[in-house]
Amino acid sequence: MFLNLKISATLSLLIRINLYICAINVQSYITRMKPISHLQFLTRRRIEAGAFLLVFFLIFGFLGGRMGTANLINTIMATAYDLLIKTVFYIMAITVLSGALSRLLIEFGVVRLLEYLFSPLMRPIYNLPGVAALGGIMTFFSDNPAIIGLLKDKNFNRYFKPYQLVSLTNFGTAFGMGLVVLTFMASLGYFKAALIGVVGAAFGGMISTRLMQRSIRNSPFLRESKVEKGATDKIILKKEGTIFLRFLNAILDGGKTGVELGLTIIPGVLIISTMVMILTFGPSNPAVGYQGLAYEGVKVLPWLASKVNWLFEGLFGFQHPELIAFPITSLGAVGAALGLVKQFIASGFINGGVVAVFTAMGMCWSGFLSTYTAMYDSIGYRGLLSKGLLAQTIGGICAGIFAHWLYVLISLFVTL
Repeated sequence: MFLNLKISATLSLLIRINLYICAINVQSYITRMKPISHLQFLTRRRIEAGAFLLVFFLIFGFLGGRMGTANLINTIMATAYDLLIKTVFYIMAITVLSGALSRLLIEFGVVRLLEYLFSPLMRPIYNLPGVAALGGIMTFFSDNPAIIGLLKDKNFNRYFKPYQLVSLTNFGTAFGMGLVVLTFMASLGYFKAALIGVVGAAFGGMISTRLMQRSIRNSPFLRESKVEKGATDKIILKKEGTIFLRFLNAILDGGKTGVELGLTIIPGVLIISTMVMILTFGPSNPAVGYQGLAYEGVKVLPWLASKVNWLFEGLFGFQHPELIAFPITSLGAVGAALGLVKQFIASGFINGGVVAVFTAMGMCWSGFLSTYTAMYDSIGYRGLLSKGLLAQTIGGICAGIFAHWLYVLISLFVTL
């Protein structure tokens, strides 16, 4: 009996030792796996770095080989500087003045009046409640992310069904930076053409909004919510105080907002516009060659666009393939796209029809590729981002087509 107990105790001890050894082996295996995973991460990062350097040197090697390295560097610096002095500060002045004007319109009830006038159009055109007009007006006077503040206002979003609420991002984007774009084009002498472009943007917004609604109406990403009646008077758009103080605070706060908006467009104009121009225009004097002057470059984009120029001419009326640079740039930053216009005018590429198309596509897209991720994150519908991007892309193309042909139709009866 004693012997059996001793044997059992010995076996129990051996089992415990084996389990302990197994635990040590498992822990050692896991410990060894961590460096392997870490090495795999480092390997991926090294491959990514190598691929980036390869593409970087291919692009700048190609440009430097055609222009000369010194000329390329001088052109980049000269173009960025010229854009900063002649374009960015000009646009910033517009944003400051338009910011002050928009805040005055909000403060003294003009936006409410416009909402009242346009709200009957929301349901038949955009399949949205009448209060959605407020979102379009707000983004027109500022930028497309302005819709986020309204989307988070419970007294505003309770008017909407879930699929309508999400599609409001597309609706608001169609009017983003509208006042800035309209004022900029008008300052160049194309006010009537720009107004036609605004109508084109509204049409593109209808396409993108309804397309988005159709694609997500039965989406599992949508959260169920009970639609309740809201109180529009609880959406606060003004501050209390005397008329003089409200006027003074409105213009100062609006001007400050305009400065902030003007500052946000600087990177886009200087970086994106500079690179687009280098890939759009050739040497200033072909007989002399490259001199390192501003706005020189290699005509890569026009060469690509020329392969399907018949399509762009038929859809948008573009008679110069270089003009495709504006819509491409406005996908990421409409402020940067505006930086291209003066150079197009200097090159003789611009007419009223082109301005109408530029206004329509610039407003309808208003740099949505750079803002949509944050906008969809803020309202909690990141899973619907790809559908929103596709709908807005199609809407912008339709806006440009509609603006072009509307301009052609109106010019048959009226001198523009």
